Amino acid sequence: MIHTYAEIPEPLRGQIQALQDEAWPSPPTDGPVHDPALQPLSMVLVEDGVVLAALDILRKQLEHAGNTFQAGGLSTVVTRADIRGQGHGRRLVSAARARMIDEHLDLGLFTCDSPLLPFYESAGWQHLPGTVLIGGTPNDPFPSDQPGFDKVTLGAFFTAAAQQAAATFRQARIALYPGQIDKLW
Repeated sequence: MIHTYAEIPEPLRGQIQALQDEAWPSPPTDGPVHDPALQPLSMVLVEDGVVLAALDILRKQLEHAGNTFQAGGLSTVVTRADIRGQGHGRRLVSAARARMIDEHLDLGLFTCDSPLLPFYESAGWQHLPGTVLIGGTPNDPFPSDQPGFDKVTLGAFFTAAAQQAAATFRQARIALYPGQIDKLW
C-alpha cells in the first residue's frame, strides 16, 4: 500500500505511530512527522489489517558537484519487533527502491545506523564508505558524522546522469539540507 502521508487511513496511521514510538521513543509532538516540502510518500506493508512494516520516502532537489539531481531518501523505516528477521522489512525497503525509480528520481541517498548496513545492502542499496550527509540547514548543519553518531551512508544511482556522477558521491560531504523537521532522512 502506497500513500502520501496524509492519505494513510487513520487505523493504519495509529499502528504506524505506535511502531515508530516503540523504535524511537520521544515526546509527542503536534507538528508534522515530515516537512511537507519533502513530499513524503508512505509505504506500508499490511496483512489482515495489521501493519507489518512501514517507511517514508522523502525527496528534494540536490545540488552536488556541479550537477542537479532529484534525490530521494528513506526515513522512519520500521518493522514490528515481534516479526523482524522474516523478510518483511527487506521486502518493503526493496519496493521503496523500485518506487523511487518509478517516481523518476535520479538517485537515492540516506543514512542508517552502522549495524543495519547488511540489511540495507541485502535490499539492493550500496554502501558509500566515507560519505557524509549534511542535514539540517546551511545555517544549522546536522552532519551524519557528528560525535556520538554511528551512521553510514547508502545510495543507489538510477538514471544515466546519476550513474555518471556516482564517483562524486563516494568519500564526499553531501549538502543535503532537508530542513529542521527531518534533519537527516
